[in-house]
Amino acid sequence: MTHSQPQRREFLRYMGTLAALSAPAMQAAANEKDKIEFPPIEAKSEKPEKTEPPGDPWNERVGVAIVGVGRISVNEMLPAFAQSKHAKPVALVSGDRAKALKVAHQYNIPESAVLDYKDYDKLANMPEVQAVYIALPNSMHAEYTVRAARAGKHVLCEKPMANSVAECQQMIEACRKAKKKLMIAYRSQYEENDRTLVKMIRNKELGQLKEFISVNSQHMADPQHWRLKRALAGGGALPDVGLYCINAARFLSGEEPVEVIGNTYSTPGDPRFKEVEESCQFVLRFPSGFIASCTTGYASHKSQMFRLNGTTAWAELNPAYAYEGIRLKVSHQVDGKEHASEIQAENKNQFAAELDHFARCIQQDQDVHTPGEEGLQDQRIMEAIYTSARTHRPVKLAAPGRTRGPEPQDA
Repeated sequence: MTHSQPQRREFLRYMGTLAALSAPAMQAAANEKDKIEFPPIEAKSEKPEKTEPPGDPWNERVGVAIVGVGRISVNEMLPAFAQSKHAKPVALVSGDRAKALKVAHQYNIPESAVLDYKDYDKLANMPEVQAVYIALPNSMHAEYTVRAARAGKHVLCEKPMANSVAECQQMIEACRKAKKKLMIAYRSQYEENDRTLVKMIRNKELGQLKEFISVNSQHMADPQHWRLKRALAGGGALPDVGLYCINAARFLSGEEPVEVIGNTYSTPGDPRFKEVEESCQFVLRFPSGFIASCTTGYASHKSQMFRLNGTTAWAELNPAYAYEGIRLKVSHQVDGKEHASEIQAENKNQFAAELDHFARCIQQDQDVHTPGEEGLQDQRIMEAIYTSARTHRPVKLAAPGRTRGPEPQDA
């Protein structure tokens, strides 16, 4: 008996180590056994039929509390859970209980898991909640991220990350101290057309990048909307829709700007723009000579596009920053003639894609692709643009540390 105990302990220790080291592989194997395949029925000339890989069993998915039951949560993120393979909604936090209960009933969330903001810290005692998705006005992001970290929850926070560099740093530090993941919801970086374009750029299919030209505008109508209140939004068109242009120029080029020039404008007497800018025009200069010229606004018909000019080809997304319907077009010389073609990327829900990346990183304890440092860098750039607009001078930017994690993998 005495002789066999050490052997048994060694065996159990070995098995425990093996299980820990191969957790992702074991999960993949578990999914593989649930995979469904069908024999081909169409000719080889046709596009191959694709059956989506199976999702995790429901009890193994990452439980997420939705914090803020506004438009983006109700219209986009909650429906995206139906296409998610690794996450599930398990709780709601809202100041409007009647509305939250209606949503809860649609997603089989028990009434006991519908919390008011004053009860937010009770999440600490809800083990079914492993993470939170924060979709609140910008000024509330920092507080609710810090409180989530203290409650032991991972955080997926909507963009813009916060209203100031100091708030961004506070959020990063709180999650670092709690050893919880902080991911900023830059959905475009998980969208299939953008991912396709990133791969083309890395493969030098456009040659050397030279210019990025982008417009992201929309027509706001309600002067009382929170996005037009500086205390809640931190600014006007720039942090809301202009941020997409900044982030796209950065993640597509793989560079960080060294100088910005900015200008803002508001129509005199327009009640919508008493506190925030109506429009913003800015230029970002990068170390390689790459230039991004962008326009963003709150008082023109919706326009969402960018063109990326390289030495051997150009590519554009139009619309570029939309929730759906994004189209990728590329043009280059073929046999002495200009050849433009549309590339049809796989149609995937970008909210589900970012949600699944977040959940997989939690399950496998991996770094997220768009961490807090990515949101912090955009905030630094926006503050520099505002400074340039106010002083009518270019503003230099220091090089940041690492801002982005490993490239996202297919779910």
